[in-house]
Amino acid sequence: MTVRQLIALKALAIWLAILLLAILNGLLREAVLVPMLGPSAGLVLSGLLLSALIVAVAYLALPWLDVRGAAPLLAVGLGWLALTLVFEFSFGLWQRKPWPVLLEAYTFQGGNLWPLVLLVTALAPSIAARLRRRA
Repeated sequence: MTVRQLIALKALAIWLAILLLAILNGLLREAVLVPMLGPSAGLVLSGLLLSALIVAVAYLALPWLDVRGAAPLLAVGLGWLALTLVFEFSFGLWQRKPWPVLLEAYTFQGGNLWPLVLLVTALAPSIAARLRRRA
């Protein structure tokens, strides 16, 4: 196995952990945050929480991932972004949701911070590396 393949495999494993946290975050949002705070505030808090979780996972996993340099860190983040988008659209289409419904999450309407979460996902390895340098 090459170094690149090993990094890709590790990055996939980390993304699967992020996916699990995202699913748990969605369950928390629907079961607790939205009923307690209302739809807009629940979506905002959920988006901020998920963004923080993604950066935290990247921060904790960065030594294991063993990636250095701006371009490789960005490549990992863009890989996570691509996996997330493929998962989101595939899952939505599997649920037979029409495209307009799938694309609603990308509009910031009603407190939805999904576009921000995607940006954080793409930048999380780079953000984590900067935080580690400062720590």
